[in-house]
Amino acid sequence: MEKKRVDDYEPGPVPSPRALDRFGFVKQDATTSEGVVKTSRSAYEYERIKEQRRVRKWRKMIGVGGSDWKHYLRRKPHVVKRRIRKGIPDCLRGLVWQLISGSRDLLLMNPGVYEQLVIYETSASELDIIRDISRTFPSHVFFQQRHGPGQRSLYNVLKAYSVFDRDVGYVQGMGFLAGLLLLYMSEEDAFWLLVALLKGAVHAPMEGLYLAGLPLVQQYLFQFERLVREHLPKLGEHFSQEMINPSMYASQWFITVFSYSFPFHLALRIWDVFLYEGVKIVFKVGLALLKYCHDDLVKLPFEKLIHGLKNFPEDAMNPDTLLPLAYSIKITKRLEELKQEYEKKNGKITRSRELSKKPILPSIQSN
Repeated sequence: MEKKRVDDYEPGPVPSPRALDRFGFVKQDATTSEGVVKTSRSAYEYERIKEQRRVRKWRKMIGVGGSDWKHYLRRKPHVVKRRIRKGIPDCLRGLVWQLISGSRDLLLMNPGVYEQLVIYETSASELDIIRDISRTFPSHVFFQQRHGPGQRSLYNVLKAYSVFDRDVGYVQGMGFLAGLLLLYMSEEDAFWLLVALLKGAVHAPMEGLYLAGLPLVQQYLFQFERLVREHLPKLGEHFSQEMINPSMYASQWFITVFSYSFPFHLALRIWDVFLYEGVKIVFKVGLALLKYCHDDLVKLPFEKLIHGLKNFPEDAMNPDTLLPLAYSIKITKRLEELKQEYEKKNGKITRSRELSKKPILPSIQSN
């Protein structure tokens, strides 16, 4: 029997309409009192005016279609960094993400490559991708329809990457990265941003997060555990006593860059900084979360501790509280020292370091 692709299936029924938040996710609780509605309208009007001012500043900074971006970045890097940390306007997020990640340049240098990967190539991961698609942002309206436009786009991006880099292929956590990107850009743009991240167009390559054995995850968890001991010694000691290690709660932070199970508005703010400053923001946010909840966590026994580390209180997830705390944590130099210590301890240069020497584009171009 001939193997079917996702495009061969008819879309399923459109899910029944339900109340959505401003990002397109189904609201968990749509009931609000009249007083709350009035307050939220007033807050919305204030935020709307504030956002309009920010958008004007950003449009002037990036120019039409990003034409002024590189020039402005060279002249005023500190202004760019400050504005990114405050949050990129949602209406410009997709474009700015492409500019700061280096993916726009990859796209322009490689016309037709994405189309070739999607249409003319086959992947050993196709059935795995189809199986996992419905698990990616299942509460978002774009991905809810079975074999609908969102699921088809997600399939195409993941399938294309699994062909583009057959060493990595497809790993489940990649769906959350691709899904997040697809909410802000086209398939082709999302694909090249995924390439920019995993191959290291601007920052260190992150493909080691998804290679066999997850070598980069192991390195990050080693670094994070040491940072917890150094920055939060009392909590680090409590973790040791309760036999808690970062693999029990922090693996998904790195594998999905907080896009899985974290409030979407917080994940977006983290991604703004992550794409510009690199993976160190994941460490900083993780440490900030533990620091914010420190006094509660040090009192919990094993089972409640595990639950607490996967279910942080709502006030801890406020970007305007959590992110300034994260920015105040200085770890750049220490991260590099711990990386070298990890490599020395393992007796060899890590696989991800070796891969970083390979060109971004594999031989698929010349096929």
